[in-house]
Amino acid sequence: MADLAPRTRRPLHGTWHTPYAAVIGSRIRAQRSYRASFLLDLFGSLLVGLTEFAEVWVIFHNVQVLGGLDFNAILLVFGLSNLAFSLADLLVGHIDGLPTFVRMGTLDAFYLRPQPVLAQLMTCEFSLRRLSRIGVAATALVAGLVRCDVDWSLATRAMLPMAIVFGTAIFAGLFVCAASLQFFLINGAELTNSFTYGGSYASSQPASIFPTPLKMIFGYLVPVAFTAYLPTLAILDLPGPAGLPTWLAWLLPLAAAWVWALALTLWRWGTRHYQGGGG
Repeated sequence: MADLAPRTRRPLHGTWHTPYAAVIGSRIRAQRSYRASFLLDLFGSLLVGLTEFAEVWVIFHNVQVLGGLDFNAILLVFGLSNLAFSLADLLVGHIDGLPTFVRMGTLDAFYLRPQPVLAQLMTCEFSLRRLSRIGVAATALVAGLVRCDVDWSLATRAMLPMAIVFGTAIFAGLFVCAASLQFFLINGAELTNSFTYGGSYASSQPASIFPTPLKMIFGYLVPVAFTAYLPTLAILDLPGPAGLPTWLAWLLPLAAAWVWALALTLWRWGTRHYQGGGG
């Protein structure tokens, strides 16, 4: 006799993250399928990271101290800044391709799917070549921690992961801000890149060398000073410049919240403004 007991049905669509995981998995498999191209991409990304580090080395080959920090301390700033930016670039950096979707009208397809448009754009690509820059940044960070006289107190142990996590969140929020403005600018990527890639460059420098207006911009309006410079001061127990005291480093979560509040507001504004490929 056939078993008439009810059977437990499996969910048809899995959990909420299943579609995103499937897309990311397909992107990773596609990149690994062409190994020669993948290795060349990794090598090219590695050269970019090494070139950025070489710039720092050249500066300190000519000066001993810059903005109150020596080369060992700058290794910390460079490592934290580039690690946070590279992680954000890996996770959401491809969202800067939004202008292409808008111009070609292919963004409309994202609106037809049941997932949020922003989440789809954030997971539509996953460039493994960015791992090379993450490796360069992590190496510089470890070298800085080894070469500096770091007091491994509980505060230092808390500050280091907090700087990486919330620094990544700040840069990711800046990428979303830049993408949101593309609904209005379309061909204004050069302008918005000044806040993303330009912010990355500014974060790898001691904020104390900036004039007061730039110090306020990169400290509070576009708070990239929170990603590396202020955490480095907190880790090394160094005083901050006027307008950027060291204790501000502990407000990193608030800085990340401010960036994401702005990012989601701009995104909501931009998506409401968008009227379709023919609009």
